[in-house]
Amino acid sequence: MNNSLTALTPMLTVTRGQVVECIHFGAVAVVDARGNLLAFCGNAEMTAFLRSSAKPFQCLPFVERGGPQAFNLSERELALLCASHAGSEMHVQTVAAIQSKAGIDEANLQCGTHLPEDVEAFKAIVCGSRPLTPNRHNCSGKHTGMLAHARLRGLPLETYLDLSHPIQQDILATLCEMCSINIQEVKIGIDGCSAPNFAIPLYNAALGYARLADPASLPVERARACQQVTAAMSRYPEMVAGHGKFDTRLMEVGGGRIISKGGADGYQAGALLPGALGPDSPGVGIVLKIADGDTALRNSDLSAYQRARPAVMLEILRQLGALDESQLAELAEFGPVRPVLNNRGLIVGERRPVFELQR
Repeated sequence: MNNSLTALTPMLTVTRGQVVECIHFGAVAVVDARGNLLAFCGNAEMTAFLRSSAKPFQCLPFVERGGPQAFNLSERELALLCASHAGSEMHVQTVAAIQSKAGIDEANLQCGTHLPEDVEAFKAIVCGSRPLTPNRHNCSGKHTGMLAHARLRGLPLETYLDLSHPIQQDILATLCEMCSINIQEVKIGIDGCSAPNFAIPLYNAALGYARLADPASLPVERARACQQVTAAMSRYPEMVAGHGKFDTRLMEVGGGRIISKGGADGYQAGALLPGALGPDSPGVGIVLKIADGDTALRNSDLSAYQRARPAVMLEILRQLGALDESQLAELAEFGPVRPVLNNRGLIVGERRPVFELQR
């Protein structure tokens, strides 16, 4: 059995009445920018795909080469390059504006299509009053950034997703440098949007996020690019996910001291900027994986949610002391503890984290 399935620990239980009906297992790694493993649950060396949590790293080479300045991108537009956006009109219009500035077209995107999370866009597409196009894809910002990077360097657009393409090679090298891992140790897979994705130990991913938030030890150009990315994400969190979405709300409530970026199939990453845990505290990266994938669900109003990842991340932040009681109250719709409601709105159970971080 490989280490992706060993040493998992119960993270969150779902009860019905007094009986535990479901258990979400997973693992957590909390690492500072100096490489210290501060806390963990389960196997901190568990290998898992970052999925969309890789997006800030995938954006870094473009930023480091001066792409945003070359194409006159705003901070708000830069934030969208790191996004898993909801496909709202705001997001689609911003993606189109970036493409216009970079001299690329929606037709160049090879991400495919899927129904958006934004409720109004979802309804319009299902009812046939609006087309389903690649710019609605939650990864259209990432793909637009890759294409803009290729345009910046005069590289082919048609093959921008090939692992051998210089853009993808730059991304892989950057990820390895940020996460302090050899290229040979990175497992490569193809993401839902057809871009290469990377499976690495949780520890290394958390280290990468810690360095993203606290890049003082990195070369000057890399450090500057990290600061640009985290500043854009924290100042325009609505572009990273969408109004009311967990990543957006956590960054809004975090007041510029927390970066949050979820990924598919139960992956969640985040970072605390220096000083978030005290005056002299370094940057801290937090990565968790819910082993069953934490499949997205929809409320009766068609809004989407995950029941495990947000609650587990909030419990981690609570145990670390990164959120105070008033901040937790602002985020109470996501957890850590939430009631289970039936179709009539009656409380029939509870979702509750059940882990303690090991220091």
